[in-house]
Amino acid sequence: MNTLRLVLADDHTLVRQGLRSLLELTPDLRVVGEAADGEEALRKVAELQPDVVLMDVRMPRMTGLEALRALRRTDPERRVVLLTTFDEDTALIEALRAGVQGFLLKDVSLEELAEAIRRVASGQTLLPPGIAERVARGMAEVPRDFPHADLPEGLTRREVEVLRLIARGMSNREIAEALGTAEGTVKNQTSSILSKLGVRDRTRAVLRAMELGCL
Repeated sequence: MNTLRLVLADDHTLVRQGLRSLLELTPDLRVVGEAADGEEALRKVAELQPDVVLMDVRMPRMTGLEALRALRRTDPERRVVLLTTFDEDTALIEALRAGVQGFLLKDVSLEELAEAIRRVASGQTLLPPGIAERVARGMAEVPRDFPHADLPEGLTRREVEVLRLIARGMSNREIAEALGTAEGTVKNQTSSILSKLGVRDRTRAVLRAMELGCL
């Protein structure tokens, strides 16, 4: 079994110690470094080259979000999971725009956290269903009009509309019903969207669309 190397960043010493003790009960996870703020986290990541970085959203001097943005500029492939005590839609949306791979509330179980770390390390993007649905609802009022000149990555108007419905958490069948078209047509449009955005799944398509500013 390959061991995943972790850097843990949280400004509360007891929280760090508690998370470290719990994570090290799992044979395939090892905390190789700790940090008390975002600036120290960046130094530890550069020095230790961990597989996954676990960071609290709220930290002094440099927050987890600020550290995430800095990592995306200097180390864009680094896998990051943000942890938060606060159930905030705004923080989640900002984290998604900054390219986070995982976003979890601190009340998750050890088993859920360990599995999230493994999934993120394997290249997946982890958005727990409850959080994803809230973000989707937050996008529900976004207007569908999208000027032709601003269509990203060669997407058609209909593909952008489909993409926005995907972001609301709708299935292909639900999108087909909403648009008055066949489910097979929506499947083809979704495949086209993934190809044009250069991603392999619907979640990454939504994240890419957020980066492009069309959601």
